[in-house]
Amino acid sequence: MKVLHLIGGGDIGGAKSHVLSLVNELGKHIDIKLISFRTGAFADEAYELGINIDIVKTGTIFSDVKKVLEIIEKEGYNLIHSHGAKANMVAVIVKRITGLPVVTTVHSDYRLDYLQNIFKMFSFGMVNTLALRFVDYYIGVSKNFKDMLIERRFNPQNIFTVYNGINFENNELKLTKEEFLSKYKLNFGKDDVIIGILARLHPVKGISTFLQAAAEVVKHSPSVRFLIAGDGEERKSLERKSAALGLEKNVYFLGFINDPLECINTIDINVLTSLSESFPYSILEGTLFKKATISSNVGGISDLIDNNINGFLFEPKDYQTLAKHMLSLVNNPKLRQEMGEKIHQKASKYFSLENMCKTQLGIYESILSRRDAKKVPKNYYDAVISGYYGFKNVGDDAMLMAIIDNLKMYKNDIRIMVLSKNPIETRRTYNVDAANRVNLIQILSIMRNSKLLISGGGSLIQDNTSTRSLIYYLGMIWLAKKMKMKVMIYANGIGPLNKKNNRNLTRCVVDKVDVITLREQLSYKELVNLNINKPKILVTADPAFTIQPENAEHTNYLLLDEGIDPNASFIGISVRKWYDHDKYESTLANIADYIIETYGINILFIPMHYPGDLVIIKNIRNKMKNKSYAITKKHSVSEVLGVIGKTEMLIGMRLHALIFAASIGVPIVGIVYEPKVEGFLEYSNQASIGHVNSLEFDKAIKIIDEVWKSRERIKEDLKITTASLKESALNNANIAVDIIKNQ
Repeated sequence: MKVLHLIGGGDIGGAKSHVLSLVNELGKHIDIKLISFRTGAFADEAYELGINIDIVKTGTIFSDVKKVLEIIEKEGYNLIHSHGAKANMVAVIVKRITGLPVVTTVHSDYRLDYLQNIFKMFSFGMVNTLALRFVDYYIGVSKNFKDMLIERRFNPQNIFTVYNGINFENNELKLTKEEFLSKYKLNFGKDDVIIGILARLHPVKGISTFLQAAAEVVKHSPSVRFLIAGDGEERKSLERKSAALGLEKNVYFLGFINDPLECINTIDINVLTSLSESFPYSILEGTLFKKATISSNVGGISDLIDNNINGFLFEPKDYQTLAKHMLSLVNNPKLRQEMGEKIHQKASKYFSLENMCKTQLGIYESILSRRDAKKVPKNYYDAVISGYYGFKNVGDDAMLMAIIDNLKMYKNDIRIMVLSKNPIETRRTYNVDAANRVNLIQILSIMRNSKLLISGGGSLIQDNTSTRSLIYYLGMIWLAKKMKMKVMIYANGIGPLNKKNNRNLTRCVVDKVDVITLREQLSYKELVNLNINKPKILVTADPAFTIQPENAEHTNYLLLDEGIDPNASFIGISVRKWYDHDKYESTLANIADYIIETYGINILFIPMHYPGDLVIIKNIRNKMKNKSYAITKKHSVSEVLGVIGKTEMLIGMRLHALIFAASIGVPIVGIVYEPKVEGFLEYSNQASIGHVNSLEFDKAIKIIDEVWKSRERIKEDLKITTASLKESALNNANIAVDIIKNQ
């Protein structure tokens, strides 16, 4: 593998650190060259590191391109990696001539790069915005930047994430803390707490917020010192503001720092106040020395900092919250040490230079593998997935996530298009392409060049909800067959189908599909009753059985953020809106009170549809005599699964709440509202307290008591049952990929 990196060469700060450290580390594993389009500090530092670098500065863009082409032809590079506006422009031209794949790293929000210079904004900025559309692949240096690209309609299947990383073995210093302070003639007391910020003095860095917070802190702790390391166009105005705030004896402007690690080693608290960021190195450098950290909640910072656990986050410009966090750390040396240790542990595990290099090499391999595959039409997809997606329902989200993950297990380069109510959110969440589910012109264009329609998950073929939804899903199947696609009904629940015309229409359309997999026997009986027998039909299991819960540490953070003690014991309850809801709300409130008073355990309500379920949960909690808890924020599928894993038992209406619980060995008690819930309880051999329309308190608590007393045995039984169901669930994806491969 031979990779050619292109960069403008005027880069400073995080982008410079990222590129130099990455290229230097990659050079240990592959043949790599760096081309800079100007001389200066960037190129000089690359030479010092021993990086294979050429300066291409001919005077015109055309001769620069010609020189790059000569280097490629002479040295035989097979992949171009560009960084920044000029490099992207050159890379796109070179790609057009050579056909080489191009990947670019997006180090910043390209729309904000030249806000301070109108000429550059309407020249370099516009050219870069255009050039980015012709690049093949993109790397965001944070999840935040990846989301930004997806929202701007870049294909998520061509976007990767590589977090900045540093060498945690390299913490050698030329100057001690005392020597650094002496160098800058800073005569501080031995016990003075030093708060520092390393940043370019530019409006986007929010240094004025730092000064406003410093003024608040000094009111309570006059001995606290503040160091500002960096230079820029705002320096004079910031110095005037500092003086106006009366901070001459507390705030010190150090100017540009040659070795930022010396400054980091000197301070006690590391701060970032940026209004916009990707993933700044100043924060990572602070973790190297185990410094307590406070940062504005921008870019990918929240991927590193768990608020109130290993650091503090605040919203940009909120100097009062920043000051409060500063004082918390100033007044508590033990907290400073604990947070410094925790952020170091997380950063060294996930944000190391080694991890960054390993991830980047994997991206190169993936790109070259795709290049070697045969060329396909623009709107080609292996699988188009149709379902109830983009409606903020955790159960349907779970099915989509599981279908995508399972398909990728059997074909890691599979190209997927999802028909969604919210295509941007679907792209961002699942890293696949998505189209509006009602844009028929686009859907027809997609189907014309794609292989397999997956009518995926849930109870799509039914008219209990509405005839309109049934016609939509049958219509997608009919269109796919007209476009000569294969069609698979994937792990569906079929029925109920109550209307004669709907049954006839279903029989006519569904009998033409290629394969049907079902999640339980009840659906198989419905197909038999409909006299559908031409497709291959198998009973498998719901894809959600294959999802893994979020890890315990993250789940604990989530509960703490909700104001819930993660060490407490819970029985979970999952409910949904239903007819005559006042009656069953009262019954469930009485059941919940009985559980608290009889078992001495907490009740935790878990919404599966956000925010719809919260209304019902609030009604039930208001009718209870005892205190209960509820998850009130929207969380990912894996996070909800992690929360359910914290319960000792789950009482639920929502099908996927029950499936989640069973899949991780949590005993369940079901409340039936549709046949799909009854069917799941039957084939998983779990208890039911009857239909929601006829809930009886005495009957319900008798069954709940039995399950509670037998919960350890039930947990063991579920381990055996769910192991088989997980294997069956994976078979859905295996069948789908076989269909794709055989076309």
